[in-house]
Amino acid sequence: MPTAAKESQADRPKRRVGRPRAAQGPDGGAAPAAEPRDQILAAASELFTVQGYTATSTRAIAARAGMRQASMYYHFPSKEALLSSLLETTVAPSLEFAEWALAERDASAEARLWALARIDAAQLAGAEHNLGALYLLPEVQQEAFAPFRQMRGRLRDSYRELLGRTDPARDYPPGGLAERAHLVFGLVEGVILARLEHAPVADPATYSAGVADGVLRLAGSRDLPFARRQGLRLCADWIGRSEHLPSSTTPKDRA
Repeated sequence: MPTAAKESQADRPKRRVGRPRAAQGPDGGAAPAAEPRDQILAAASELFTVQGYTATSTRAIAARAGMRQASMYYHFPSKEALLSSLLETTVAPSLEFAEWALAERDASAEARLWALARIDAAQLAGAEHNLGALYLLPEVQQEAFAPFRQMRGRLRDSYRELLGRTDPARDYPPGGLAERAHLVFGLVEGVILARLEHAPVADPATYSAGVADGVLRLAGSRDLPFARRQGLRLCADWIGRSEHLPSSTTPKDRA
């Protein structure tokens, strides 16, 4: 998904930035207790992934969120702005972890790479709705979604940089780093396609750890058990200190 020195955040409220979740009200819509913006995101998450982005109207999103269409526009001026926000929040937690992992010096590069893959895959596997499938929309190539594409590009570059710092990378042939980095990133985001073809992941924590193991095998790791143990500690440390909480964590993750 050796530990870093923990920063004091006792006075800092945690906020969830990953996949939006909302409790359901009596009519099946988002619960009134949720913030209006979160209600809208939760409604859009469901409708975009269940009936499709093109087929979903802003009127339907507002109705699902239990508010007037005009109220929805106060928070999101267009359907494109809503999709853009959803896409960016799917990447933000993993990107923040990646930037922290790149600066971390108390664990091996292999452990940091394992932890990044574990955190990232858990986001994709543990979300209530498969928002990663929205990456495949042709609309995402439009200029309005450039910030999301840039964020995802930075995340992809972080995988490559961490991979390049591992001991096995020293033995890669010319062009081998780029090739393996492409395969690594594809393996993690393969969770999206797996969810399109199969039922939701029953145990995201175990599933994401398996994805992370696969990443280190692709990297050519010579001591996967050691890197995994270090990586688990990094994940636990991050879960305890970050504002961006993974979609699905377990007591074991926090240990």
